[in-house]
Amino acid sequence: MIEIDGITKRYDDNTVVNNVTMTIEPRTVTVIVGTSGSGKTTLLRMINRLVEPTSGTIRLDGEDNHTMPGYELRRRIGYAIQGHGLFPHRTVAQNIATVPVLLGWDRARIDAKVAELLALFQLDPTLFAARFPHELSGGQQQRVGVARALAAEPNVLLMDEPFGALDPIIRAKAQADLLDIQRLLKTTIVLVTHDMDEAFHLADKIAVMDKGELVQYGAPAELVKNPATEFVETLIGASERPFRLLSIETAGEAVEPGTADGKPLPEATSQRDALSEMLWTGRHALPVAAADGRILGRVTLEGLTRRAAKPQ
Repeated sequence: MIEIDGITKRYDDNTVVNNVTMTIEPRTVTVIVGTSGSGKTTLLRMINRLVEPTSGTIRLDGEDNHTMPGYELRRRIGYAIQGHGLFPHRTVAQNIATVPVLLGWDRARIDAKVAELLALFQLDPTLFAARFPHELSGGQQQRVGVARALAAEPNVLLMDEPFGALDPIIRAKAQADLLDIQRLLKTTIVLVTHDMDEAFHLADKIAVMDKGELVQYGAPAELVKNPATEFVETLIGASERPFRLLSIETAGEAVEPGTADGKPLPEATSQRDALSEMLWTGRHALPVAAADGRILGRVTLEGLTRRAAKPQ
């Protein structure tokens, strides 16, 4: 658990983060959003004390993050940034092993962790361990950057615009990989982005920053249905609100009894993507299949339209 209690950061007369209080539950993904200069990156960096707060307290599992040296704290918290930040003259394996080496792990344990993470990120250790960053694609570099952040088995992973430099196809794959790995490792992730689509796709909770203040913090559906301020409503996008609602839940959660023609949708498909597929194919309903191939029922155009309607 991360408890942020009255955190403020000032640079002379400029208040960058102003009295922010929020609690991040363990094993969840929290996304911090806001416009440029809203204080979101500064707030993130105060968690691992890359930025020191002017006032307030941040506790990790009940422990004040000022009770340990900054370098030790940062070894305990994974940190991944846009552009990957890989050391260009170190191999992939050496990059991933950076923090375990600093922590004094023995070689066998380090080698096993590097191989485990490469396999987890679908990078064959026999092919990629000895390569250098310039020999990797952008998506591969990003995966190695996240693997390095996870190498010391941290409970917390901080990510600052981690996918901003990736093209849309690779970005979507990187986001899916992150969610899969978060579910597997149960890591608490705090991620900063300016991309609202990314926020709604990844987040259990979204924190909205505006001019250094936390203006709303809640589940994605709560922000869509009950935006706390005009700024939040504008950030979500008034015309996007129905689609935001549909992007939050899956086709499996919208299943109705009955049959339908067409290729079955996996139950994990978002309701937004299900609606898109029906509109594209000119169908009023599509079957929905479980992971084992069983047909669970169908989703309908009428049913999804009801789900996207403004709450009464």
